[in-house]
Amino acid sequence: MKRRPKGASKKNGRRNRRNRVAKFLERVHLNAAGIDIGSASHWVAVPEDRDDQPVREFKSFTPDLHALADWLDVCGIETIAMESTGVYWIPLFEILRERGFEVLLVNARHVKGVPGRKTDVTDCQ
Repeated sequence: MKRRPKGASKKNGRRNRRNRVAKFLERVHLNAAGIDIGSASHWVAVPEDRDDQPVREFKSFTPDLHALADWLDVCGIETIAMESTGVYWIPLFEILRERGFEVLLVNARHVKGVPGRKTDVTDCQ
C-alpha cells in the first residue's frame, strides 16, 4: 500500500489530479460552445472572454432556440458540441445547421465517464 507524505491529504490529491487534467487538455476549437440539452431548457457555455455571462439557460421553445442561435453568432461561435439527448436535440440541431454552425453531436453516455459531479452547467462547459 502506498503511503501519503505527512501533511498530504486525499483532498489535495484530487485537486492536484484535476489541475493536471485541466493543464493536459488543450483547446482544439477556440470558437466553440457546449450545449447541455434538456426537455424544458438547454444550458449553453461559450468561452469566458466572449460574454459577461458565458453560461446561459434557454428554454426549449422555438423563439428561445432562435435567441440561442443569435447569441452564439454574436459571441463569434463557429463550432458547437451538444448532447444527443432523446429527441430534444433535433429542433436546435436543425436551427443551428441552418444558420451555418458546425454542430457536433456527443453521446451523453460517453460524457458520464468524466470525473466529478455532474450538473447542467458543468455538462455544457
